[in-house]
Amino acid sequence: MTRRFPSHLQMFAAAAVLLASSWLLVAGAAETEKESAEDEAPPEKIVKTEAEWKKQLSKEQFRVTRLKGTEPAFTGKFWNSKKAGVYHCICCDQPLFNSDTKFDSGTGWPSFYQPLKKNAVGYHEDNSSGELRMEVVCSRCDAHLGHVFSDGPAPTGMRFCMNSASLKHVPRDKKAVKKSKP
Repeated sequence: MTRRFPSHLQMFAAAAVLLASSWLLVAGAAETEKESAEDEAPPEKIVKTEAEWKKQLSKEQFRVTRLKGTEPAFTGKFWNSKKAGVYHCICCDQPLFNSDTKFDSGTGWPSFYQPLKKNAVGYHEDNSSGELRMEVVCSRCDAHLGHVFSDGPAPTGMRFCMNSASLKHVPRDKKAVKKSKP
């Protein structure tokens, strides 16, 4: 009788998902009372038909956000961007990530160490590639954004690896918005 053990990659992926889940719980528990009710309230859901999304989005944006696709590494317009501002969901315009939390992960996709607000994104287990990963979606319209991994920098140790096709960059007015701190 032959016993099959999980591969190292499968074990790493499972550990990454557990670590990501733990970080999300710890981050949620560590929130201070200074958060407003608006920050805690889930955003109002946006629901559209497939035809409505196809009319609104480019073919690549639709493939990535609605069909859970992935753009090739080093091809998206934001993978190497250093512009200050906020990255919004391409589908519903919800603010998702601050450029202050963006870092060069060397992967070829825009990477952030935390979302703008804890309720800006949602999470789903993803086994579609044969390995266990944690999918990141827009909490407002359920657009597929990318995946989160536990190999990011301080202060969170997380790497939100996003598709450029799922994002829209909104420049920051440097006089009106102060630089946020993690």
